Amino acid sequence: MALFGTDGIRGLANSELTAEIALDVSVAAAHILVESSSNKDHQPTAIVGQDSRASGEFLEAAVVAGLTSAGINVYRVGVLPTPAIAHLVAETKADLGVMISASHNPMPDNGIKLFARGGGKLDDAIEARIEARMGEDWKRPTGRGVGRAINDDTATERYLKHVLASVETPLKGLKIVVDCANGASSFVAPEAYRRAGAEVIAIFNQPDGWNINDDCGSTHLHQLRSAVLKEGADVGIAHDGDADRCLAIDATGNEIDGDHILTILARGFKARGKLNKNTVVGTVMSNLGFMHAMKECGIDVVTTPVGDRYVLENMIANDYSLGGEQSGHVIMRDLANTGDGVLTALQLLQEVVRTGTTLHKLAATMVRFPQVLINVKDVNKAKLNESAVIAAAVKSAEERLGDSGRVLLRASGTEALVRVMVEAASDNLAEEIARSLADVVKAELG
Repeated sequence: MALFGTDGIRGLANSELTAEIALDVSVAAAHILVESSSNKDHQPTAIVGQDSRASGEFLEAAVVAGLTSAGINVYRVGVLPTPAIAHLVAETKADLGVMISASHNPMPDNGIKLFARGGGKLDDAIEARIEARMGEDWKRPTGRGVGRAINDDTATERYLKHVLASVETPLKGLKIVVDCANGASSFVAPEAYRRAGAEVIAIFNQPDGWNINDDCGSTHLHQLRSAVLKEGADVGIAHDGDADRCLAIDATGNEIDGDHILTILARGFKARGKLNKNTVVGTVMSNLGFMHAMKECGIDVVTTPVGDRYVLENMIANDYSLGGEQSGHVIMRDLANTGDGVLTALQLLQEVVRTGTTLHKLAATMVRFPQVLINVKDVNKAKLNESAVIAAAVKSAEERLGDSGRVLLRASGTEALVRVMVEAASDNLAEEIARSLADVVKAELG
């Protein structure tokens, strides 16, 4: 089984993801970046950060040990969002970035995300090379050849300066609640919104090592909804554990997901001449309502496989400026080279102020189609595309739905299951067709 998934390495900390693995990955990554450097006299540097999980402490120690033992100078920046690491790598011209986080996963999990020079995520080929080099024999540097570990106390302020540079319209007059998921955004998100001019009420911004994502954050929006209604706030912002996502709640308590946010930003970008090639990039899981909303305002949509890395790859290859996912990963290439929840929130909040319109009304330009997702477990996902019976069932469902619905069957990249997704004009119809297709998949591949 491959060590790297769609977003780095992730697993149960100290069981599936151990200090030994963290050290070995770091050494292998160091070897590859040294070999690929055009300046052999330059001592490579790395930026290392983490979210607020207790397990991040021993994993950071292992990563730093691996990198410095391989001759890399390491700048430790502490608890910061994942996109902050990407930005700092680009800003400092570092050779590597390492973020220790399992994003929205429960606290016992952790992960390692690697960033290349320039702050972009490593592509699949480089990850495969790193994995292949793990555990190999190597000549260890000694004396002045070993790397140094330096605490960078300026990183947080530099990241705040970066995100606030995107603010053209102050947020004066907005009252917002931000749910920090007791994670990496617990300081920087409330501070960024306050400095941008908003009145800010922060919740779940007291991380203790154990409470990250615990019934809070972007995967548990009921807490934010209650706070928005209680405080009479204009907007609620929710981040996940490493703050590369942003979801929202409007003043009436409605959920504003990534597709809604992308719709609002796309319309705003187009109005201000900032939407390159009049195109926005989504994924195969983007809601059909998003597709219809973009068509209605004359914006083209390109779709990619699920995963913000694939969205970014398409954006770079085709010079698009805006893309994202339903989950709240939004990439604005003119502002950052990865999804950034704080940047996304600042841009969304500015649209509210610029237009003088409530978030509720802005989001109403996209009518979400009911969507049902069923995970069919314990099946031979490798044969999904080989079954004529499944293909016929999908075709029949698509004919029944016509232009008012959509079907997507997708093999999971990490588990032995097939995801059956159906969108339709009503919840009942979506549920009926999804369950029917799930039964066919189970019968054919189980």
